Amino acid sequence: MASSSSLLSAACKRLEGKVALITGAASGIGECTAKLFSKHGAKVVIADIQDNLGHPLTKTLGENNSTYVHCDVTNEDQVKNAVDKTIATYGKLDIMMNNAAFIDRKNTRIWDNETSDFERVLKVNVTGVFLGMKHAARVMVPARSGCIISTASMTSGMGGAATHAYTCSKHAVLGLTRNLAVELGRYGIRVNCLSPNIMQTPLARKFMGSEGADFEKSLSLHWQSNLQGVSLGVDDVANAALYLASDDAKCVSGHNLFIDGGQSICNSGSNMFAESEPAQPHYI
Repeated sequence: MASSSSLLSAACKRLEGKVALITGAASGIGECTAKLFSKHGAKVVIADIQDNLGHPLTKTLGENNSTYVHCDVTNEDQVKNAVDKTIATYGKLDIMMNNAAFIDRKNTRIWDNETSDFERVLKVNVTGVFLGMKHAARVMVPARSGCIISTASMTSGMGGAATHAYTCSKHAVLGLTRNLAVELGRYGIRVNCLSPNIMQTPLARKFMGSEGADFEKSLSLHWQSNLQGVSLGVDDVANAALYLASDDAKCVSGHNLFIDGGQSICNSGSNMFAESEPAQPHYI
């Protein structure tokens, strides 16, 4: 007879029997979410371009419970392959998390921004999310069930906290989320997005040009949340993703879940453009 502790453990696995595909899952938010989903009973497909990190992660999660697939989200054939491999390996796709993202250089004047950088951000952050949604829907609609989650950003609801390209891209993720939620609701498929504040991830450290104590100091100066006594980490975002992926959120669709300590609704100090002196463009 099973012990009460083992029964409780099984009952607490909120994704038992589910299959999840996560892009950008080899590091940062994606890695933490993959570990949490696996802990809660899900089979996890790790889709990333960082092969050197993705393969070891499957060993950590257990090769019977996880699979790695190389996937550049800007390449439709690779996104299609990731979804098809999920179906071939586990027989279904319950949760699609579009998490892969890119941010451009921190240029505070629009005339210093390169068009190629702007287009690259949109290709990863918008087209990549669109392709993930498209191919997830392709297999979820016949099953008439599923959950699609995309990682947006606090910048989906405010200006001044990031570059023009990144802010634009995350507004677009929210637009895609809402539009797709309307389309797929008739099939019982939920579509939501997450909007976290900036935190220590490889992408954020690269953007800020700092890490550790220096990174935290910069956060306290420019991105400090209104909610005191807490510090945002990747585990907080993973927990929010777990909620949206689980049956606890069975009636939640078309929602943008902010994980920012209330900063986006009241803090006017998040303005990366305030760091530079006013200037005029030079005409040639």
